[in-house]
Amino acid sequence: METIELNKRQVEILDIVKENGPITGEQIADRLSLTRSTLRPDLAILTMAGYLDARPRVGYFYSGKKSGQAITDTMTKWKVKDFQSVPVVIQEHISVYDAICQLFLEDVGSMFVTTKEGNLSGVVSRKDLLRIAIGNQDLTKMPVHMMMTRMPNITVCHKEDTLLSAAQQLMDRQIDSLPVVKQSAKGLEVIGRVTKTTITRAFLALSEEHDI
Repeated sequence: METIELNKRQVEILDIVKENGPITGEQIADRLSLTRSTLRPDLAILTMAGYLDARPRVGYFYSGKKSGQAITDTMTKWKVKDFQSVPVVIQEHISVYDAICQLFLEDVGSMFVTTKEGNLSGVVSRKDLLRIAIGNQDLTKMPVHMMMTRMPNITVCHKEDTLLSAAQQLMDRQIDSLPVVKQSAKGLEVIGRVTKTTITRAFLALSEEHDI
């Protein structure tokens, strides 16, 4: 069975719940001086992995992974391919101006950049585009490949990876999405994406399956 290595914040959350449970997500966030939305992915991972139990209108309990064994079994069976969504892709030759328009049209936090052959070459985020937009450059003449994050500095996942490992990568890298790729003869083809919203959707599916 696959296990995950907890990061520092997740360990702190477990300590708080052990000492103060039942405790709400808002109360945990207050103790860590963070927002509830910032903690949501951590709480989802800890619950899906069986470290915590959650009850509506009550809060989180430390389970010690005893009653969470069934949840762990479910999570380690879930694959990226079961939850991945359609990727938002742009080609590297388009202008930064057009990329900004596409970003807001699709209402996403990041877009994947591909070559003319359709292989992954970069990623642009909302923050990247905002940063370049406040400068004095002509955005209609600057190609997006001049300011994107390039391979190999991009974290990717594959459709057969566990969803739990993809969620951990999102947290560890502090990014909002991962491209799902497959190897082709010419490079990495983008076939999907996993986002923080994906993880939240899985968390809700888990709560329904196990009556959390």
